[in-house]
Amino acid sequence: MVTIRLARGGANKRPFFSIIVADRRRAPNGSNIERIGFYNPLATGAEERLRIDLERYQYWLSKGAKASERVASLVKQKAKVAA
Repeated sequence: MVTIRLARGGANKRPFFSIIVADRRRAPNGSNIERIGFYNPLATGAEERLRIDLERYQYWLSKGAKASERVASLVKQKAKVAA
C-alpha cells in the first residue's frame, strides 16, 4: 500500500519535513516514490512554512494512496488558507 507521509530531515532541534509518497513498508527516511512538498514547523517571518503540490496529492489519492493524519491536516490547513 502507498502512503503519503512526512520524512524528517534537518539538524537536532531544527526539524524539517519532506512530504513524500512511499510504500508503507519502507522506512520513513528510506527510498520514496515521489517528493510532493515540504513542511517547516519553525518557519519565521517571510519563510515558507508549507508547500505541497495539490495536483500530485490528489493524483496519488485517486490511485489509492492514503495520507497520514498529519499530512491530511496540513493539506486541510493549506486549503483553508488558500480559500
